[in-house]
Amino acid sequence: MPERPVITLSLSTLLTLLLTGLALILLWQLRWLLVVLMVAVVIAATLAPAVNTAERWGLPRWLAVIGVYFALLSLLVGFGVIIGPTVAEQIQRLLRKLPAYLEVLANVLENLSIRWGLTEPDTWAYLESLFNLQSLTTWGLRTSRDLLVRSYSLTRGLVGGVLSTLLAIILSGYMLTGSESLIRGLVQLFPTPWDSQLAAQVRPVSQRMGGYIQGRILVSAILGVAISLGLNFLGLSEFALGLGVIAGFTNLIPFFGPVLGSIPALIVAIAQGGWLFLWVLLLFVIIQNIETYVLDPLLVGNTVQVPPILQLLAVLGGAQVLGIIGALIVPPWVAGSLVVLDNLYIQPKLKAQDSQNLPPVDDSPHPSLPLSS
Repeated sequence: MPERPVITLSLSTLLTLLLTGLALILLWQLRWLLVVLMVAVVIAATLAPAVNTAERWGLPRWLAVIGVYFALLSLLVGFGVIIGPTVAEQIQRLLRKLPAYLEVLANVLENLSIRWGLTEPDTWAYLESLFNLQSLTTWGLRTSRDLLVRSYSLTRGLVGGVLSTLLAIILSGYMLTGSESLIRGLVQLFPTPWDSQLAAQVRPVSQRMGGYIQGRILVSAILGVAISLGLNFLGLSEFALGLGVIAGFTNLIPFFGPVLGSIPALIVAIAQGGWLFLWVLLLFVIIQNIETYVLDPLLVGNTVQVPPILQLLAVLGGAQVLGIIGALIVPPWVAGSLVVLDNLYIQPKLKAQDSQNLPPVDDSPHPSLPLSS
């Protein structure tokens, strides 16, 4: 009868497992702080090129950081003062008229169902339930609540979210100011030669993460302006700026953001009647194709080099775990992780394979050539 294998655990293995378990529990308890650190790293990577440029102009690094943050704050306040009141007024007007617009949408669907012969009570009841104001409101609130709950559970509510944002900004400023000493202190925790290899990855990782956010912000701004101008040209000047701002903000989330941003404009276009719905739909289709095939490859894809499937998984996974915050910050972290994976694993592996496949070098002299005397 064969003997059963005996599994033995040494004391060091048990201590390692115990410490690992305690570390995981500690990280779970500090998940709010970890998310704040993740946001801070993304902000620092996004603003690093501007800080480096200001430093090259002769400013001390701490003063360059303060100048960049002050310029960014001034830009945001300026936009808020110039277009903020108009955007707020248009969005409030849209919310007041939304129930009437949804009622018009329901009537349009009812007329289409009659024209197409879908007059069965069960069919119409199903369509009415899909586009009923109460059903739409319930679905939207439930979906938004699920995303916000995941975010608020980390930030501990609205006040916690504001404080978390301020803390992330302060931490990112500290990271930008003392980046060299901070990186030197972190990499010293790893043994040789990992310390030098990891230190060499900081700049490309920062460029990849910052490039992703910079590209998404630039693309979203361009799309917001284009949609506002297009809707104004098509006759929706009453809501053009507000709808453009909504589309620009939602476009920060890849894949799903553009679709979400087009829904309010399409509902308004249906309520206006005529051919306006088709023209607005055509406008969004054209703009989204320009984004997909022109703007994203030029402003995001060339600097980030993340396959679309990984971006999609990053958005889905981030939204599932961290809500809206995760949908925004997880993709740049995936982009930065791919740099480390490529430089420290894939490229050395390919070089090792190439060196093994090379034919051996013959150092003996060629027989047809006489040896020198």
